[in-house]
Amino acid sequence: MIASIHDFSAPYFIGIGGTGMSALAQYLQGIGKQVAGSDRLFAAGVQNEVQDKLTEAGIHCFSQDGTSLTSAYDVVIVSTAIEDTVVEVQQAKQLGIPILHRAALLSLIASSKKTIAIAGTSGKSTTSAMLFDILDRGGYEPSIISGAGLVRIIEEGKIGNAVAGKGEWLVIEADESDGSIVQYHPHIGVLLNIDKDHDETEKLVSLFTTFKNNCEYFVVNRTHPLAATLSVDARKDFAVGKQENIGYCADAFCQKGMTISFSVNGQSVCLQQIGQHNMENALAAMAVAHQVGVPLSVAAAALSGYKGIYRRHQIWGQKKGVWLIDDYAHNPVKCAAAIRACQPVASKVVAWFQPHGYKPTRFLRSDFVSEFAASLRPGDEIWMSEIYYAGGAAVKDISAADLIEDLQKLGVAAFFVADRTQLITAIRSHLSEDCVLLLMGARDPSLETFAREVWEAL
Repeated sequence: MIASIHDFSAPYFIGIGGTGMSALAQYLQGIGKQVAGSDRLFAAGVQNEVQDKLTEAGIHCFSQDGTSLTSAYDVVIVSTAIEDTVVEVQQAKQLGIPILHRAALLSLIASSKKTIAIAGTSGKSTTSAMLFDILDRGGYEPSIISGAGLVRIIEEGKIGNAVAGKGEWLVIEADESDGSIVQYHPHIGVLLNIDKDHDETEKLVSLFTTFKNNCEYFVVNRTHPLAATLSVDARKDFAVGKQENIGYCADAFCQKGMTISFSVNGQSVCLQQIGQHNMENALAAMAVAHQVGVPLSVAAAALSGYKGIYRRHQIWGQKKGVWLIDDYAHNPVKCAAAIRACQPVASKVVAWFQPHGYKPTRFLRSDFVSEFAASLRPGDEIWMSEIYYAGGAAVKDISAADLIEDLQKLGVAAFFVADRTQLITAIRSHLSEDCVLLLMGARDPSLETFAREVWEAL
């Protein structure tokens, strides 16, 4: 029975190369565990950047072929993506090694620290990274377990999605997509927003309500109507615009090119980021950090040097007047926010989107169409390539072309290029000298490579 992180010393991760799993593995290695793991993408003689960085961190990495799991390991960690038919899962059962789900492990880790859990359907990774930077600048030596790599940590040659700090505070993301959010009992819970994503909003509200009840303190974005309904104490909450009785308010938003500025309770803030949604993320981080004990002036100073996170409005640069920006946006609200954030940068935005999964695309079809139609200016364009298929028994009864047809019926400049390798050829004549080419998509591990290919072809 694994009831605490002190109940094991040699964990073995099946699928260690995944973003969530690699973060947990690095954290455990950082607190003194002897970590090992396998991944189907790790193969002898084949270079893999994640494997190299895990190995550099002291973690033993193996191919997922059933030859490395032995009784020397005292717990096996799996994620939802790891099925019972995987050979190493069967081996663990035969060897009598306890099997722990990723979310259960994160819950145990969270219980061992003063944890701040960031929840919501959008902005979790960014807000977590901003809060980590503020606490770090404040001298708290915090830890973080994130769903995305922090650029400043990536620049140190690491994956960037986990730090095992010496202090008592830990920042994590509380994921609602698989329901695991209900397992966490953090010291401080933060709710950023509630939008239709993996489930209908009614189910999401139920999950976030359970999360709220599990938190010792709860902080809510009062700007978001659904999130506001779960408020516990307005003095701890935050909102955009000056509002009475709410503890932290941001106003005076301004975006000039790739920089945003605003004020929080009279404290001026400036970030090298784009979009009003990043003001909301920063406001959330500042509100929580201030309640921990960090002065707003220190928080603002930390955010002035914030370098961002992997594939969240990641700026590749500018060629021939065209800015290339790569973003993880993948649900309707996130895609619309990404587009709007790019509009102050140039007179034209050409957005490309690769939906992921047939079920979520079918579920969100009308929402995608309405959000794209509302966010695009006259002169802006939306392009899509075919839905990313990760395998499994999906019913392929919808195409990205169906969304494009819906948009065209609304008079939107929408275009379909089934094979994304043909995108640059098709799109080149649509790019101008004052333009942003925005790439959007998630789950597909080759999207970073695709962004690089687009950049080289511009």
